[in-house]
Amino acid sequence: MTVRITHDPETSVYTHSKKAWSNSYPLSRLPEWIAFYKKQRQDFPRAGRIYDEDIEALEALARRLNIPFE
Repeated sequence: MTVRITHDPETSVYTHSKKAWSNSYPLSRLPEWIAFYKKQRQDFPRAGRIYDEDIEALEALARRLNIPFE
């Protein structure tokens, strides 16, 4: 499954897309979504590595834009 993360610097919005869905969020909420996916991975270990690609893509955007996250 391929995750695609894009952002619009003019609106401070990023879009998180996968094969079957796409949602847009304010960049200010990016750390919350990174934490959400990390918690999902922790809470649902049977899902395996399903959340890893999302986490990696979101963290890459945060690093590129100098947005702190845990």
